[in-house]
Formats: sequence, structure tokens, C-alpha cells
Amino acid sequence: MSNNSIIIAPSILSADFSRLYSALEICEKGGAEYIHIDVMDNHFVPNLTIGPVVVKSIRHLTKSFFDVHLMVERPEDLIIPFADAGADGITFHIEAAQNPGRVIDLIRSANKQIGISLKPRTPFSRIEPYLDQIDLLLIMSVEPGFGGQEYIPGSTKKIKEIHQRLIELGLRDRIIMEVDGGIKLINAEEVTKAGAEILVAGSEIFQSENPVQTIQKFKTLGVT
Repeated sequence: MSNNSIIIAPSILSADFSRLYSALEICEKGGAEYIHIDVMDNHFVPNLTIGPVVVKSIRHLTKSFFDVHLMVERPEDLIIPFADAGADGITFHIEAAQNPGRVIDLIRSANKQIGISLKPRTPFSRIEPYLDQIDLLLIMSVEPGFGGQEYIPGSTKKIKEIHQRLIELGLRDRIIMEVDGGIKLINAEEVTKAGAEILVAGSEIFQSENPVQTIQKFKTLGVT
């Protein structure tokens, strides 16, 4: 991870689905390292979005890291389909997995980056037993299910606390911290200073007047 710029992961949930090629081109031009792909099943969250077929159809359009975020019940059923479709990393919700260890094993067996996510009200203690098995921790700063929501102010305090706890556990150097929800240019630096290394941004990028320039502005926000 870079120590002098923000790693930005544009969420194509906020892009024009009829022009996904254009959205990926914007991400390339802006220099985004990651593409965040929100997968919703209309069960775990009240929305329905992208499946493996779509991921496979756009995989050849970019070399960027495909950061697949499963907001679904029974995530174990979708690990291999998304891995085969071209995901580079797969993140599942601790709240959705009856057997988190099995989901982790499936992601590992597919040789993909292993991520766990937790909702705003989910305590950090829920994921502590699995920290030594994961690569990435995704902290939701909105309730999952819809794009364009406002950042929950208390999220910054939670990010700081988790950051400190990972340091205490000796895991901070090996677990990437990602934050998703309500990320904008005005709060990006605050969130990064709290401990986040990857920021997911959707509507702030794709609904801006100049999406390429917006990505570049995110990337030039320094962190200390």
C-alpha cells in the first residue's frame, strides 16, 4: 500500500450499467488501482445487482484489481463462481456466513484475497476469531444495500478503534483496512487518517461532472 496517497476503489454500482465499458475506462484514466464490485442478492440486503456473468463479461476490459464485495446470504455458494469469473479479491459479510471458516477456506482455495466485512452496528469482536486468516477488513460506514447514502459520523471513531486494536494484536501490517459508504472528497482524508488504506467511492465519482478528475483528486489527498 502507498503511504502518501489514497487507494481509491470506484464502485461501479453507481455507474451507468448500460455503459460499463465507459465506467472502466474512466477508472483506468483516473488511475484507480481497484474496481469495487457490489454484489447484492435482494435477501441479505434489499437490492439486486451484479452476478458472475457480468464480472466475466468485463474482466478483459481492464487489468485493475476486481474487488468483489458479497452482500449476500450463503456467500459460500458464490465464491467459486466469482473466482472463476475473474475476481481478484472476495469479501463476505460476517453477519451472512453461518460458517465463516468454510467461506475463508473456499476463498483461499481459489487463491484470492480474503476479505471480511462488518456492518456499522456489528461489533469488532464478531470477526476477531478470523483475523489471522484474512487479508482485508472492510468496514461499512453506511448500512449496506444502496449507493449514495450519507457517511455515518460515528464510523470514524470505529475505524480508529479497529486500527488501534489491530496494532495491539500485531496484525496491522498484514491486514488491509478498507472503508465503504458515503466516502466523498470532503471526508476522505479524515477516514484515511483514522486508519483506512482503501476507500470505496461510488456516487461521488460517477455522478460528478468530471469522474476522471474526481478519482485523481482522491489520489492526491495526502495522508500523514
